[in-house]
Amino acid sequence: MANRILIPTPLRPYTGKQDAVEVDGGTVGELLADLTRRYGTLKPHLYNERGELRSFVNIYVNDEDIRYLQKERTPVQPGDTISIIPSVAGGVEDTVLADRELPTLSNDEVKRYSRHLIMPEVGMDGQRRLKAARVLCIGAGGLGSPVAMYLAAAGVGTLGLVDFDTVDVSNLQRQILHGTPDVGRPKLDSARDRLHALNPEIAIETYETALSSQNALSVFEPWDIIVDGTDNFPTRYLVNDACVLLGKPNVYGSIFRFEGQASIFAAENGPCYRCLYPEPPPPGLVPSCAEGGVLGVLPGIIGTIQATEAIKLIIGAGEPLVGRFLIFDALRMRFRELKLRRDPECPVCGERPTVRELIDYEQFCGVKPAAQPPADPSVVLEISATELKARLDRGDDLLILDVREPQEYQINRIAGSVLIPLGELPARVGELDATREIIAQCKSGVRSANATRFLQSAGFTRVKNLRGGILGWIDAVDPSQPKY
Repeated sequence: MANRILIPTPLRPYTGKQDAVEVDGGTVGELLADLTRRYGTLKPHLYNERGELRSFVNIYVNDEDIRYLQKERTPVQPGDTISIIPSVAGGVEDTVLADRELPTLSNDEVKRYSRHLIMPEVGMDGQRRLKAARVLCIGAGGLGSPVAMYLAAAGVGTLGLVDFDTVDVSNLQRQILHGTPDVGRPKLDSARDRLHALNPEIAIETYETALSSQNALSVFEPWDIIVDGTDNFPTRYLVNDACVLLGKPNVYGSIFRFEGQASIFAAENGPCYRCLYPEPPPPGLVPSCAEGGVLGVLPGIIGTIQATEAIKLIIGAGEPLVGRFLIFDALRMRFRELKLRRDPECPVCGERPTVRELIDYEQFCGVKPAAQPPADPSVVLEISATELKARLDRGDDLLILDVREPQEYQINRIAGSVLIPLGELPARVGELDATREIIAQCKSGVRSANATRFLQSAGFTRVKNLRGGILGWIDAVDPSQPKY
């Protein structure tokens, strides 16, 4: 009897879009070897150049974490299910508000929160804890919207919001803090108005700034709980490390297409985010929501879970998601729970931590690479939209290679472009003529830069990346086409 390996959404382009693959073998390593033999383009996403399983890829057998066992030597039984989980986000002791004097509730507040007050798990004392609590939300976007709205409605006395973006019309599909009249406004202004309209009894403090290693500790210090609604790896690792250093619980959430994740990191005796993912994936390997999309209601589900966990930590009720990793699949309407262990070798929260202060997280995540010798100026790897338009008008023989997904190609395109999605490119590279000059293009230039590097490594010497992608093309050349 074969075993099933469950394939997460970001890796499905490399398995022919299959979400599960039947494989043969007696150990985890043999199963993975069988998988990568069948799908060779998947291997670089699971293994590094030394043939070692990448540190940002976790393997579970029947929902059990095997990282601290024998890893790839772990034996499997017929019928076992193996999960690949890459990075893409009894009662509890009342430690969050320990030794704090609790405020009283006014008559209006008693009426407003009456449905809480008649619950034995909340009651008057629990509602007073909520009023005394200070919760900081990182981001006022997809996850931050439901988190902030439900915490405000629940009566959390002081909410903090960190954001420096403005409302864009593309946000409105999922960021329910904001409305059409708010387009162009700072998100913090829009969020403050919406939350005060929902509950004028609460206080709102805002930080219109990009979170950084220089300000994170001072921003976090006055707050009881940090709710992570970030959408990029540098900020996610920054939030984790700052929470560990300050001893603040980190209520984590992450979303991508139809899948979401939630947990609580950096709680007392619990694991941190680095216990799960010691290192980030290389830039561009895991697509963002802007590149891969997200179902509009998904952040509502995951954000509501985050708000629920924050409330449980405040009132000291229930079983929090400490040491547990919740995965939600909206397509199948299925929740799964994986067990997490604190890693004694974790560089941040382990027994011998080496990270004792915040670092440069953009460099850590490869967004800002270490200094390198200047590149050969004669090697031009990019072309601007206006340069491309001029060359097309001259009649130059150019192949424009669009590496987006088919559904994106339906929205807008450069006339005459050829569509080969990035995940299919290694298997279809033989369709391309290496003697022609190729211009790789995607939405913004990130995926096409990866395609350019791949083609160069495959022997293509006349390939360039369209700087700014189709969005840059629309801005500079063809504003009649819609943006997304």
